Amino acid sequence: MSTSTSPAAMLLRRLRRLSWGSTAVQLFILTVVTFGLLAPLACHRLLHSYFYLRNWHLNQMSQEFLQQSLKEGEAALHYFEELPSANGSVPIVWQATPRPWLVITIITVDRQPGFHYVLQVVSQFHRLLQQCGPQCEGHQLFLCNVERSVSHFDAKLLSKYVPVANRYEGTEDDYGDDPSTNSFEKEKQDYVYCLESSLQTYNPDYVLMVEDDAIPEEQIFPVLEHLLRARFSEPHLRDALYLKLYHPERLQHYINPEPMRILEWVGVGMLLGPLLTWIYMRFASRPGFSWPVLLFFSLYSMGLVELVGRHYFLELRRLSPSLYSVVPASQCCTPAMLFPAPAARRTLTYLSQVYCHKGFGKDMALFSLLRAKGERAYVVEPNLVKHIGLFSSLRYNFHPSLL
Repeated sequence: MSTSTSPAAMLLRRLRRLSWGSTAVQLFILTVVTFGLLAPLACHRLLHSYFYLRNWHLNQMSQEFLQQSLKEGEAALHYFEELPSANGSVPIVWQATPRPWLVITIITVDRQPGFHYVLQVVSQFHRLLQQCGPQCEGHQLFLCNVERSVSHFDAKLLSKYVPVANRYEGTEDDYGDDPSTNSFEKEKQDYVYCLESSLQTYNPDYVLMVEDDAIPEEQIFPVLEHLLRARFSEPHLRDALYLKLYHPERLQHYINPEPMRILEWVGVGMLLGPLLTWIYMRFASRPGFSWPVLLFFSLYSMGLVELVGRHYFLELRRLSPSLYSVVPASQCCTPAMLFPAPAARRTLTYLSQVYCHKGFGKDMALFSLLRAKGERAYVVEPNLVKHIGLFSSLRYNFHPSLL
């Protein structure tokens, strides 16, 4: 006489067959331990990780960042106070060429006192140019002061060392009296002025437009040398409108409205999946090869990289200039933008045709022009500048925060 077996009894029988040595149990335990214990413990202070405990750490880390920035601002001030003047040019270890290959234009306004953002930026560029030596003899620092008042102390100090263009010097231009010109449109007009001044003053091959709260990374000049002389000789890159040197870290995840990263994410799984599968099969003494195990470790590695933070894995590319990637640009943001001279002239024409306002700043204006004008633009990864400014020049921020 046969008796029917209930589904619950069958499930219980199968569960009893599972042992601590079974593949399914081991991989389940690995997942729980990794994503439920080890990764949260290791990454809870990583600012751009999904495991970051914002309520625990953000206020303290923001205050520590501000205090450190104050110290670095004071150090930059002392750096220039102790530096001998050189009749309007940075006292570098070589003579500037009559026609620079690259002009580094730093756009500055008088922002939060005490932090000396522009001094931090210029002092770091100066150090890196000195380290670069004759290889950077075609590089020229250029300061563009777009502050309407005459109280920009740091710009006055830097005028002893760096050539300066003052937009409002000797003019009675007052955008505050013109209701049709808002702060976003003024920022765009300032940008146009500085880009145009760079071209007219030096007629360089390239212009690097840097905002006064974007500190260059140590590798910026070797990477730019490699990109511009080697990579940008390729046909699809040669005629680009601009190259962005910065994209916000919080927007660098794979799960983002930028589909080109999906292929990279799948590539991470295809690279790490087989490697982790081989390690597991070897140490677990499993014979042969298992497609389900390979699929598991591919998804496991993809999830781990995304949750820990793609930004931190991008840092591995800093090992060599040839490892930096160049991908299509998105709309945010403009701390550091490199323009070939012909593209810079096209940009001046394009920007004169658009009007900026709240919700449509110069970064969105530049990005919108790509499709409208049939242009291309790219961003380099990882970033070649660090954004240190927690105080916006466009809006008041009474509670500055890292996020």
